[in-house]
Amino acid sequence: MSDSKTTAPGCPFNPAEDGAQMDFDGRMSYGDYLSLDTLLNAQKTWSDTHDEMLFIIQHQTSELWMRLAIHELQAARDRLIQGEARQAFKMLARVARIFEQLNSAWDVLRTMTPSDYTAFRDALGQSSGFQSHQYRLIEFMLGNRNKAMLKPHAHRADLVELLEAELAQPSLYDVALRALHQSFALPDAVIHRDLSAPYQASAAVEAAWSEVYRAPEKHWELYELAEKLVDFEDYFRRWRFNHVTTVERVIGFKRGTGGTGGVNYLKRMLEVELFPELWHLRTTL
Repeated sequence: MSDSKTTAPGCPFNPAEDGAQMDFDGRMSYGDYLSLDTLLNAQKTWSDTHDEMLFIIQHQTSELWMRLAIHELQAARDRLIQGEARQAFKMLARVARIFEQLNSAWDVLRTMTPSDYTAFRDALGQSSGFQSHQYRLIEFMLGNRNKAMLKPHAHRADLVELLEAELAQPSLYDVALRALHQSFALPDAVIHRDLSAPYQASAAVEAAWSEVYRAPEKHWELYELAEKLVDFEDYFRRWRFNHVTTVERVIGFKRGTGGTGGVNYLKRMLEVELFPELWHLRTTL
């Protein structure tokens, strides 16, 4: 005969009988740990339309995922600088999965029709995702650096300071190239370049990465680093593409609320390559 407790059909189960803590007076609760009161009261709508809540939550959750991406990218870069590539690989794999989550968010936003969006679009004023300092920080961290993009944040000295601090240190790709340089001598123009300037593709870098791909068993750590970067950029490109598709589906070719060219501007961003040589070498291998 079993001593285990069973619940009779139709009788509610009491978790306390199974040892669950039910009294949280003066104790850390789930809501306390996650600051849910603050989080769930941050959805301030500016109109009385139904779909504005969807729009706000989609962008707020995207900012939270980007916050985590920044956390992981910073740690991955630090690990690579310290020569701890294996630990960095796990973090880079996680960033790729974060962007997979960000990609899925567009599927929810695309349930909003042009009529739904038009009903509250004026409430946005001049605000736009173009002004996301976290997105800008991610691009700077990856090597897509453009000092002109500091201007949208000029009204916040703290954000300008944050972004300028990023421009003063090597990007993730710069750190990867320094690791490559340990096995293949790269030009000074690559290794000692102006870190605040956009990265320019180099034939010497492509040749070095090509050697890694021709003999992966000999350069396995560099080979895995390269593939982790490509994997991440793959998801990043999909995110940009889904952004373009969603915007075109909802507003067509109207200008963005922040004054950008909308879809036309976003399509130009599709042409940006973060790690160019890692893509170009596939043609010549």
